[in-house]
Amino acid sequence: MDFSGLLVQLLNGLASGATLFLVAAGLSLVFGVTRIVNFAHGSLYVLGLYVAYTCVDRLGGAIGFWPALLLAPLVVALLAALIEVLLLRRLYHAPELLQLLATFALVLILRDAALWLWGAEDLLGPRAPGLAGAVEILGRRFPTYDLFLIAVGPVVLALLTLLLTRTRWGTLVRAATQDREMLGALGVRQAWLFTAVFALGGLLAGLAGALQLPREPASLELDLPMVATAFVIVVVGGMGSLPGAFVAALLIAELKAVCIWLGVVQVGALTVAFPKLTLVAEFLVMALVLIWRPWGLMGRAPVLGRGDALAAPGLKVGTRFTVRAWLALLTLLALVPVALGAQSYATVLLAEIAIAALFAASLQAIVGPGGLHSFGHAAYFGLGAYAAALLARASGLPMAAVLLLAPLVAAAGALVYGWFCMRLTGIYLAMLTLAFAQITWAVAFQWDGVTGGSNGLTGVWPPEGLASGAGFYWLVLALCALGLFGLRRLLHAPLGWALRAARDSSPRAEAIGLPVRRVQWAAFVIVGLIAGLAGALFAYSKGGVAPDALSVSSSVDALVMVLLGGVHALAGPVAGAAAFTWLHDSLARSTDYWRALLGGVMLLLILAFPQGISGLAQYRQALAAIKTRVFGGVR
Repeated sequence: MDFSGLLVQLLNGLASGATLFLVAAGLSLVFGVTRIVNFAHGSLYVLGLYVAYTCVDRLGGAIGFWPALLLAPLVVALLAALIEVLLLRRLYHAPELLQLLATFALVLILRDAALWLWGAEDLLGPRAPGLAGAVEILGRRFPTYDLFLIAVGPVVLALLTLLLTRTRWGTLVRAATQDREMLGALGVRQAWLFTAVFALGGLLAGLAGALQLPREPASLELDLPMVATAFVIVVVGGMGSLPGAFVAALLIAELKAVCIWLGVVQVGALTVAFPKLTLVAEFLVMALVLIWRPWGLMGRAPVLGRGDALAAPGLKVGTRFTVRAWLALLTLLALVPVALGAQSYATVLLAEIAIAALFAASLQAIVGPGGLHSFGHAAYFGLGAYAAALLARASGLPMAAVLLLAPLVAAAGALVYGWFCMRLTGIYLAMLTLAFAQITWAVAFQWDGVTGGSNGLTGVWPPEGLASGAGFYWLVLALCALGLFGLRRLLHAPLGWALRAARDSSPRAEAIGLPVRRVQWAAFVIVGLIAGLAGALFAYSKGGVAPDALSVSSSVDALVMVLLGGVHALAGPVAGAAAFTWLHDSLARSTDYWRALLGGVMLLLILAFPQGISGLAQYRQALAAIKTRVFGGVR
């Protein structure tokens, strides 16, 4: 560790920070104007990288590199405009989480489109003509192209500032971020304004990807990590603040650079590997900032309003018929091993669906009735799975004791995380839950001596009496049914009604004496317990657990299941888990492009049935009522 090494790492951080700022600036503009949480923004970044590679390849490396940096962003901007016009324009009045589901479906479609066009191998572009060399700084060589990237960030920030402050279009954009309804009342055509903003966001993401061509290979796996980092930067900087996004991008990039420079440090008997912190540095920063200043470094405190985008009438109490229907379904599922054989694949798939349904239901209990957005629910699922694996391997406890203790570990995690998370609302709450989930994932991924690191823990199987035959399937079915019944009782108990009251109007709930924060915190801990039970069953069903159980994709999968089934129906997560798991299983075994097919089915369901699969019953009732009114008197 010397000064020259630190200086070079800080310059590397500035170069990386410029790229992160471009992606975050586009995301900030899109969210500020359209209020859409665009999960597909990372896919636009990846497409910019791939399109730039193709342009350079077709035009020639020496001649076509610089034109490719202009062509690729324009192509991505055009694609972003088409996405906005053909899809997102239909969803502006939908709940925020339904918009998120639509953009996640786009992630699946765009990833498989890139797989079809460019293949699965990583593609590294050529060096930039004229900037392929390096300069010497204090005896160390530093790439000239990275100096160019360092200059790009401030230039783009200055141009965006001029665009937003010195032009009429920029004035309209700033007005839309503050009061879209008033802007519409003044006669401004918001539809085309939104299209232009979405195209500008795509342009910036595509430019960021194209600029990374000489530094990073194009890969299909870059989309979700990039959009997660971009969300962190937007939230840390302050929603809608471009200077805030610039400062946050530099802060996070420089922190990672310093961690790399520090290397492995010996502090007494403790060895600290700072480079490992780069996996979670941005989430640590976000957690600290949101706890200290919930609206970001340069953001403004949000104006409290009544209700929530997901607010809806309370869940209906189940009638005797619905209870009988659930019992009949449970009986049919229990008879599957008898009809098809205990070793049939159907029992394996149905057990997986039951575990997924319990996991999704634990999330639905706070998203729907509570209006609490969570992007990190996999933390409690993973804590339950890892606790079960560690208890079964290290202590040799019987399975019954493990299934009792592992959910308590997950509930303890929810108790600690919830104390911080319940201070926030909306997108800030969602991002803080994501931060804690990523910190938990990083610990599991890197703590080789306890969690097994990236390899995870294996050798966790049910006892012999349950492993053979249909015993484990029936156990999973019974525990998941009890978990769902417990959630149902919770949502129709006083705590559940208090949770809905806090969702619909927190100030009014507090005015009548409800301890809103404690109610939400209690619900958060209870659903963490249920998610931990699902995680423990998952560990026994798979024979172990890996860090993927704690990843962002696991949290997104649970959210997808909830939204597919219907966020305001008790049957929603069950129907969504069944549909998602079955589609994932059947499509993945039938084609290499299963993600695109799954994304297409999700988009179809979103557009045709915005209330989710469980909302089909409502459509049938509405159609029946129309038929009765129209044809009731006709014989």
